[in-house]
Amino acid sequence: MSVANADTSPTMSDDVSTIEKSSPADRAQWVANPPEPPGIWRELIDSLRDTIFPDPTKLLSLKNKTRTAVVGSLLQGVFPILCWGQSYNLSKFKNDILAGLTLASLCIPQSIGYANLAKLDPQYGLYTSIVPPLIYAVLGSSREIAIGPVAIVSLLLPAMIQKIQDPAGDPLAYRNLVFTVTFFAGIFQAVFGFFRLGFLVDFLSHAAIIGFMGGAAIVIGLQQLKGLLGITHFTNKTDILSVMGAVFGSFHHHNDQWNPLNFIIGSSFLSFILITKLLGKKYKKVFWLAAMAPLLCVILSTLLVFLTRADQHGVKIVKRVPAGLNPISAQHIQIHTPHISQILNAALIIAVIALTEAIAVGRSLASMKGYNIDGNREMVALGFMNLAGSLTSCYAATGSLSRSAVNFSAGCETAVSNAVMAVTVMISLEMFTKLLYYTPNAILASIILSALPGLIDIHQAYNIWKIDKLDFLACLAAFLGVLFLSVEFGLILSLVISFAKIILISIKPGTEILGKLPGTDIFCDIHQYPMALNTPEVLIIRVKSGLLCFANANFVKDRIMRFINSQDASGKGITHFLVIDLSNLMNIDTSAIASLEELHNSLAASGIELVIANPKWEVIHKLKVANFVAKLKGRVFLSVGEAVDACLSAKMEAI
Repeated sequence: MSVANADTSPTMSDDVSTIEKSSPADRAQWVANPPEPPGIWRELIDSLRDTIFPDPTKLLSLKNKTRTAVVGSLLQGVFPILCWGQSYNLSKFKNDILAGLTLASLCIPQSIGYANLAKLDPQYGLYTSIVPPLIYAVLGSSREIAIGPVAIVSLLLPAMIQKIQDPAGDPLAYRNLVFTVTFFAGIFQAVFGFFRLGFLVDFLSHAAIIGFMGGAAIVIGLQQLKGLLGITHFTNKTDILSVMGAVFGSFHHHNDQWNPLNFIIGSSFLSFILITKLLGKKYKKVFWLAAMAPLLCVILSTLLVFLTRADQHGVKIVKRVPAGLNPISAQHIQIHTPHISQILNAALIIAVIALTEAIAVGRSLASMKGYNIDGNREMVALGFMNLAGSLTSCYAATGSLSRSAVNFSAGCETAVSNAVMAVTVMISLEMFTKLLYYTPNAILASIILSALPGLIDIHQAYNIWKIDKLDFLACLAAFLGVLFLSVEFGLILSLVISFAKIILISIKPGTEILGKLPGTDIFCDIHQYPMALNTPEVLIIRVKSGLLCFANANFVKDRIMRFINSQDASGKGITHFLVIDLSNLMNIDTSAIASLEELHNSLAASGIELVIANPKWEVIHKLKVANFVAKLKGRVFLSVGEAVDACLSAKMEAI
């Protein structure tokens, strides 16, 4: 063994020594003659392997394990509960029970209110707080996220489905469409996760989400004026003009006059909830007071209405809530319907919005606890829970920001807190639904209103304005679109502006002139670093784009020619060499190569030599195959510094 080492070590040291003594010409050859990059089939195979086995270390670790161990590892990948369940103990269970009960005290009144917002009967909000949380507890990877109905999804469902079916005209047909949309939303979410299509969710930019959430929060708040004022007939439209028109119209409509008792009850308890929230934020030890305030308001207001018989004096109440657990709803899923395209469109929007909210909440809370969640696994978990929910009388559920914050503050350890919450809701459905008969609708409206301030983030909107004006335009478009037109239109408008920004940046990429920083070998943008020095007779340009293609190649070529003409016209000296720094460029297409050839011919006609520096693997391979490297006659270098040195040497030789 030692002899073998003795034989090979001199060879290795000689290779290292040769590399260290390489000349710029040798390094230029390294750049111009790289090995062939992986082909498209290899990339497809690698992509498929990454989809099936996202963690290569786990794949390697399975090789030396028994069949039982392999099955166990695969099951742990599918069911995260098998991972954290191994270290689960009584102490964690106690914390989860406390968190789950606290969560249930907030969840029960909110679920009833959100069902009302979704134009469904109260029990469907409670059903949605049972099956989806139980499924997520088994499949989900976040420990803190609280699953159930949320305000945004509860607003989106009627906004899109009532175009197909009026909920007031035929409530059962409307309910069946809600189940169908939830079913397809679950399919979309699961497919996104299985095929690792999480990047689709990222098409909703951060700025668009901020604007959309803010606009939706105001729309939801305006919708609650129906319950807060005790108005019987209300518009199905969501824009601010229609809602305010319906509110003012109720003051003059003889059969639909608002009742001040509803407003007094709702606003009084809303003030109480908001005060408890402020106390909870100020004094962290009494966070439970803010969490339990909605349930306490429901209990007190129900007793108040029952004892005073306020329902006989114009106070609108919930009335009957059917007892019992989730009935099977598979027979209500309408796959063969003439409205399937509209249903799929609504399901896709619901799926993306629900995923965006859940993953954002899960990741932010996970970062506070020092662990990561797999976005694709979360999509699968959310998809399966909504699939199961649609078959058991639930509508679309996702992670709730307000309830997740309560769950986190309550000290939850695992997703068992979701299961505890679900069991508590089940017990409530079996035993306590009769007590909700006299619950005033104004209380449900006040509970929803109290949850809305967290959706309006003025500070983030101001930061977006300071950082990126185009992003702020997308944010503002989403906000105003939701507020004055419709929820879907606001969302689509923000997407159009976001895509327009991407296209604008792609077709008009920036180019910058580089200069050398004094005392260094670094070349930087002369506008960013005014102290950078120009090299006489050498113009150095860097393309600020990752892709040079048919959409932007001619634009870049024209910009470069304008730089050269302006350089010569300004009296800064005649340009003899043009060095293009390709370090940012990741790929190139045939149109771009044709533009480079045109640029090379134009420069040659003017007596200017074209030099390229630091091309990436794919770029230099395509340039070589296109025979463009041969036309440059060796003017390809590893760095801008070596390219400039070569230009100056050629100039000296010419002299």
